[in-house]
Amino acid sequence: MKLKLQQALLALSLLVVLTNCKNENKGAMADNMAKTEAVPKGKDNVAYQWAHIALEGTANDTDKFKPRPTITSRFLGLIFTSMFDAWTRYDDKASPVYLNDVARQPKNKRTLKNKEIAVSYAAYRALSEYYYSDSVMFKNKMIKLGLDPNNKSLDPTTPEGIGNLAAKMVIDARRHDGSNQYGDVEGSMGKPYFDYTGYKPVNDADNNVDINRWQPKYFSDGKGGKFAPGCLTPYWQKVRPLLLSTADQFRPGPPPVLGSDQLKEEVKEVVELQANLTPEHKALVEFMRDGPKSVQQAGHWLKFAQDVSLRDHHTLDEDIKMYFLVESVAMDGFIACWDSKMHYDFARPYALVHEYYQDQTIDAWGGPDKGMVKMKGQEWRPYSPDTFLCPPFPSYVSGHSTISGGCAEALRLFTGNDKFGVEVELIPGALTEPNNLGDPVVLKFPTFTKTGEMAGISRVMGGYHIQADNIEGLNLGRNIARYNYKKYLELLGESTDNL
Repeated sequence: MKLKLQQALLALSLLVVLTNCKNENKGAMADNMAKTEAVPKGKDNVAYQWAHIALEGTANDTDKFKPRPTITSRFLGLIFTSMFDAWTRYDDKASPVYLNDVARQPKNKRTLKNKEIAVSYAAYRALSEYYYSDSVMFKNKMIKLGLDPNNKSLDPTTPEGIGNLAAKMVIDARRHDGSNQYGDVEGSMGKPYFDYTGYKPVNDADNNVDINRWQPKYFSDGKGGKFAPGCLTPYWQKVRPLLLSTADQFRPGPPPVLGSDQLKEEVKEVVELQANLTPEHKALVEFMRDGPKSVQQAGHWLKFAQDVSLRDHHTLDEDIKMYFLVESVAMDGFIACWDSKMHYDFARPYALVHEYYQDQTIDAWGGPDKGMVKMKGQEWRPYSPDTFLCPPFPSYVSGHSTISGGCAEALRLFTGNDKFGVEVELIPGALTEPNNLGDPVVLKFPTFTKTGEMAGISRVMGGYHIQADNIEGLNLGRNIARYNYKKYLELLGESTDNL
C-alpha cells in the first residue's frame, strides 16, 4: 500500500513538472510570437509607408509639371538612396553610398525604433528637397509618426541626426550631377532642367528631311490649338549614374534604318498590331502608359515592388533594400536609355508609318470618337489622346522597355524567384477613348519577366515604338539590373562569388 502511494505521488509529481514545463514552453512560445508579431510588416512597416508617400508626391509632381520620367526616376532614386544610407548605420555589415564618416551604431542602438526614426528623417528631408511642393504632406506624415519635423540635428550618434545627415549628403553629392536641377549649369539661363547642350532636332514638326532621325509632332493644346513639344531633357545621358559606371556602359548597337528589311517588317508589325487591338491590348497599352496622377515608369515599378512587400510580408529591412535596388535600376536605366536615344536620335513609328505607307489605304485607329477606320498611311497616329500623342524624344531604345526589363530583373534577383501573381481590372479605352468604352478586363502578371515584357510590347501595340526599340530596351535594362545587383550586394557586404 505504501509503495502504491509513493508511486502515485511520484506520478503526480511528474505530471505537475511536465505540465509546468508545457506551460513555461507555451509562455516562451507566446512571448516569441508576440515579439514576431510586433515587427511591422507589409503596409505597416515605415519604409512601405514612406514609399506610398513618395508615390503621392510623384503623382502630384506629374500633374504640376507634366510627365518627365527622367527627372522622376532621379528623384525616386535619390530618395531611396537617402533612406538606404540611413538604414546602413543600424545594420551589421551594410555600407552607405554617400553617408561618409558616420560610424556604424553600437549593437545596443540597432533597434527597430532607431531604424524607423533614421529612415523617416532621411525620407522626409529628401522628399522635401525633390518634391518641395508637397512639403506639408511630408510634414504631416512625420507628425503622425510622432516625430518632430523641425528637428534638424546633424548629430551622428542619434537616429534623427543620422537620417538628416543621410539626406543632406545625398543632396549635396548630387547637386551638380549633370541633371541641372537648380538651373545653375552654364547656358541654363537660371532655368532648372534647361537643356544646356543646345540640342536641335534635324527634322521639325513640318519638315522631315531625314526619316531615320527623330521628328517632333504636333499635339492638341486642349483649347483648339496645337503645339509641338521640344525634346525632353536631351542632356540626360550626361547625368552621373548612381551605381552604373558610365551612361554608355551597355549601349546597344544601332537600330535598323530606312531601306533595311528589318525596319520595313517592324513598321508593318506596328500597323498590324494597332489594326487588331483587342480590349485586353487596349487596357495593357493604357495601364503601362499611365494617365492622370501618373507616377511614370520608376513609380510604376515602385508600386509593383510594394505589391511584393504585401505579398511577402516584408519588414522594414527588406523593403529598404528592395526599394533601393529597384529605384537604382530605374534611375540608371533612364540615364543609359537616354544615352542610346540621343546617340542614335532615331525616328518613331509616328513618322515611319507615314513614310512607308504614304497614300496606301490601311486599317488604323482614327481617334477617340472614331474607332478603327480605313485611312491613308500618312494619317496614321498612335493609340493616344490628342493632348499627348507620342513621347517627345527619340525612339531607340524604349524607356518603358528599359525600365521594365531592368526593374523586373531586379525584383527577380531580389526575391530569388520569378513568380509575381498580380492582377488588375481595367476598363479598356478609359484613358484614350472615354466615349467608346469596353467591358472590364483583367490583366494578369504571372512573373516579373512576363510583366516587363508586357510593358515593352504594349509600347509597340500603342504605336510608340518598333520591336527593335523594345527588344534592345529590355536587354539594356536587364544588363543594368544585373550589374547594379552586384553593386548592391557589395554594399550589403554580401558575397558575389556565385553570381
